[in-house]
Amino acid sequence: MVNLPRQIEHWITGAEDDLESAKVLVDKNRLLHGLFFCHLVIEKAIKAHVVKETREVAPRSHNLIYLSEKAKIEFNDEDEIFLGILMKYQLQGRYPDYNPAIPDKFIVDSYLIKTEELFQWLKKKL
Repeated sequence: MVNLPRQIEHWITGAEDDLESAKVLVDKNRLLHGLFFCHLVIEKAIKAHVVKETREVAPRSHNLIYLSEKAKIEFNDEDEIFLGILMKYQLQGRYPDYNPAIPDKFIVDSYLIKTEELFQWLKKKL
C-alpha cells in the first residue's frame, strides 16, 4: 500500500527545492540548467497529482503531457503550450548530445515566473 500523503509530500518538497535551484541558476546566468530545473518543478508537482489521482507511485516518466493526462489535470491552452516549451529543456540534463536553443535572459526570466505561478496553481489543486 502506497503512503499517499508521504508520496505527495515527497514530490512537492522536491519541487520546492528545485524551484529554489532554478532561481539560483537563472540568476547566475546558467540558463539551460535553470530551464532544466523549471521542468523538474512542474514534473514533480504533476507527479504529486498522479499519486493523488491513481493512488499509486508516479511513473518514471518525464513527459509532462503524459503525466498530466494520468493525473487528469486540465490545463488551459497557454499552460499546455508552456508544458511543451519546458519539455524541450528536460532532455538537456539527461542527454549531453541534445542542445536546444537557449532563449535570452528576459525570456528565461519569464519562464521562471511562469514556472512558479504554475507550481503554485498545482499545489492549490492538491
